[in-house]
Amino acid sequence: MEKFSVWKDILWSGDDGGFHYNITQRSPKLITYLNPQAPTQSTPLTMVLYGPAGVGKTTRAKELMLDWMQDDLAETSNSAFYLSCKGLNHRRTCTFAELISANWPHVQEDIPAILAQAQKVLLILDGFDELKVPSGALIHDICGDWKKQKPVPVLLGSLLKRKMLPKATLLITTRPGALRELRLLTEQPLFIEMEGFLEEDRKAYFLKHFEEESQALRAFDLMKNNAALFQLGSAPSVCWMVCTCLRQQMERGEDPAATCRTTTALFLRFLCGRFTPPHGGGPRRGLQAPLKPLCLLAAEGVWTQSSVFDGEDLRRLGVDPSALCPFLDGNILQKSEDGEACYSFIHLSVQQLLAAMFYVLEPEEQEEEGLGGRRWHIGDVGKLLSKEERLKNPSLTHVGYFLFGLCNERRAMELETTFGCLVSTEIKRELLKHTLMPHGKKSFSVTDTKEVLSCLYESQEEQLVKDAMAHVKEMSIHLMNTSEMMQSSFCLKHCANLQKISLQVGKKIFLENDPALKSDPQNETSQHDHHSLQLWADLCSVFSSNENLNFLDVKESFLSHSSVRILCEQITHVTCHLQKVVIKNVSPASAYRDFCLAFIGKKTLTHLVLEGSVRGDKILLLLLCEILKHPRCNLQYLRLGSCSDTTQQWADFSSALKVNQSLKCLDLTASEFLDEGVKLLCLTLRHPKCVLQKLSLENCQLTQACCKELSSALIVNQRLTHLCLAKNDLGDGGVKILCEGLRYPECQLQTLVLRHCNINRHGCKYISKLLQGDSSLTSLDLGFNPIATGLCFLYEALKKPNCNLKCLGLWGCSITPFSCQHLASALVSSRSLETLDLGQNAWGQSGIVVLLKALKQNHGSLKTLRLKMDKSTVEIQRLLKDVKENNPRLTIECNDARTTRSSCCDFFS
Repeated sequence: MEKFSVWKDILWSGDDGGFHYNITQRSPKLITYLNPQAPTQSTPLTMVLYGPAGVGKTTRAKELMLDWMQDDLAETSNSAFYLSCKGLNHRRTCTFAELISANWPHVQEDIPAILAQAQKVLLILDGFDELKVPSGALIHDICGDWKKQKPVPVLLGSLLKRKMLPKATLLITTRPGALRELRLLTEQPLFIEMEGFLEEDRKAYFLKHFEEESQALRAFDLMKNNAALFQLGSAPSVCWMVCTCLRQQMERGEDPAATCRTTTALFLRFLCGRFTPPHGGGPRRGLQAPLKPLCLLAAEGVWTQSSVFDGEDLRRLGVDPSALCPFLDGNILQKSEDGEACYSFIHLSVQQLLAAMFYVLEPEEQEEEGLGGRRWHIGDVGKLLSKEERLKNPSLTHVGYFLFGLCNERRAMELETTFGCLVSTEIKRELLKHTLMPHGKKSFSVTDTKEVLSCLYESQEEQLVKDAMAHVKEMSIHLMNTSEMMQSSFCLKHCANLQKISLQVGKKIFLENDPALKSDPQNETSQHDHHSLQLWADLCSVFSSNENLNFLDVKESFLSHSSVRILCEQITHVTCHLQKVVIKNVSPASAYRDFCLAFIGKKTLTHLVLEGSVRGDKILLLLLCEILKHPRCNLQYLRLGSCSDTTQQWADFSSALKVNQSLKCLDLTASEFLDEGVKLLCLTLRHPKCVLQKLSLENCQLTQACCKELSSALIVNQRLTHLCLAKNDLGDGGVKILCEGLRYPECQLQTLVLRHCNINRHGCKYISKLLQGDSSLTSLDLGFNPIATGLCFLYEALKKPNCNLKCLGLWGCSITPFSCQHLASALVSSRSLETLDLGQNAWGQSGIVVLLKALKQNHGSLKTLRLKMDKSTVEIQRLLKDVKENNPRLTIECNDARTTRSSCCDFFS
């Protein structure tokens, strides 16, 4: 066996000085486990070396193969066999011995002796993701006899299952996409990730490639600012392509910034740079004809998930090997001589770019006729962009990005100038058809939006973005890196009809306030933030430039002092027309103060929600007071969640409400308002100029002690129509006091929410008396109160003709089947009740039957009924059908057990 024949063609043209070799040596696990002198019991028999395209898996495997065979300490020589999965796809039935010795026929006589000492044998199965076998073929007819003729998939399956040569060491290389299948096929494998170039490796490579350090660092920063390109840089060949491309531009005195803006621009510039015509001259002759079969080969490979092509592939596609010579000379293709000649692209991204070019190159008539009968496995543009296909084949996503990038007029001209080919003008229309964002208030998911924005940004075509985003009114954006910020900014500026932005900013975008990075070099952090803040300012400019944008929702975001100030500057701009703003769970905590400062005197602002890190912020409430007291304040809705302040601060806040003449809805849910705070607020409610209509004091730690002041305020205040006191321990005593005020004819309250208020049977009695007295109350939510038998009092009230209740919520109130007959009678008799929520109450089938039989009568006013029931029984199904036929205006909803809150009384609608 020629020990070094396996080393042919595994290095790329940019690997000068063994840089790649040094990096691939960083595999301590592999070095340990593939040491032939290691104790047998410590060596895993199956190892899987995985990583993305181009990070050096094959190179490392072949290095280890040579190390294995060159062990000078062994008493008998070690043996190693290399199997390329792509080369096995066309192999016919053979023995395992013939399979492993196919490239070294002169060792076939020694195979029995070699395999007799299997513990000294290393088998490398390279490129498992390239293996194309029928489903189930690798687990069928498993065999352990290496002398027996079997189909190749059976032999490989036997090896993977360790039936064949169980004592030999097996090393498999693959891309991550095939890991799931390998986990199912292999027995107790050791998985080792091949990372390729780390950040410091990439930087070192750039410094080595460029003569001047300043140019190297400039090029490195440009690549780093493009997250997608920087991620690809873990592959050494990508670093070589980037360096080669940018160095050429710098030597010509060109600014390379635009080239690194998109991956399409970079890889296309590299491709064209390998065939650049003389200055002022036309395209090189003879390139147009071979380019098209090359693109065909690339597209076929992407769709069949292949990156290595043999003679059979070329023959099937009608590709003449001689046509590939210019691209072999230009280091676009690589040729391997392991057995039959095989071709592969220098990197998967180059293959994906050429696959995208397959769709944009205009075919000539004779080409269409000549290739029309060929058997291709290539989908159309619609299939390429479909979510189903991209889930099955992730590589299609990147082809889609390149396809958009090639729509750019400059890119198209660059392609035409270099290769003398025509680029289709129809491709933009085709892409637009499949990429239009949804109309109206329909919105994509965050993931879909991110993909669409990435595609549109890749095009760098403003008109294409405008056309695609023409009908978009709402958009949700989750920023995870600066590249996504750049993409979002580019697209948002061309989204003229956008009305609402929901924004989420992830960690590590702004480092200014990150305590974990204080030990890092200050200049690196400041450089990162300088770049991030520039992009952020560009994105935030949309708030002052788009006159239709009126709703900003910022949630679960990690900002910084500087980024908040930039956003606030845009909000205060006179051309910013924001009406609704939601700030929820945002850091740093001081951001809430900055936003409030920006909102003082903001005439357009009508809705404001502040939730999150506001507890204990004494200044925040003072700033809110300034907002409310400002003469230009038009705020109508204010939600202040989880606020904790002193009695004096709540007193100041209540005083501000007296001055304010715009605020209609106030939500203080989960704030430590306490009874003393309510007493102060009641002074405001009794003030003749108080304009509040809806008030929520849910979970504000209130008790019966504040109910007298509330009751008194309800009598005086004739504007307040909605009051929520949920999750406060008012008890029956508190309810009694409230009902005393609600009975007064001056009280105009229409909606009362008393969920989780510890109301029992006696409380229901007081409420029943209220409802029978011509009360203004039309909506009542008593969910999650243990009223049980107290329900009978409510039934009596519902039967009375002067009961005005339209909506009643009794979700999770411990109601039993024994009261069903009385409830059924009340529902038939009620003239006002339209919505009844009985979810999460154990009625039992007998109780449900009683209710449904009563509802078949078309006499009541009920329109919506929510129940917990089992609709699987025949009797229930029949009754539901009868109700639908006899009482068509009634909708019966079967509540979801996962729902934890009543749907009754949509408080702030």
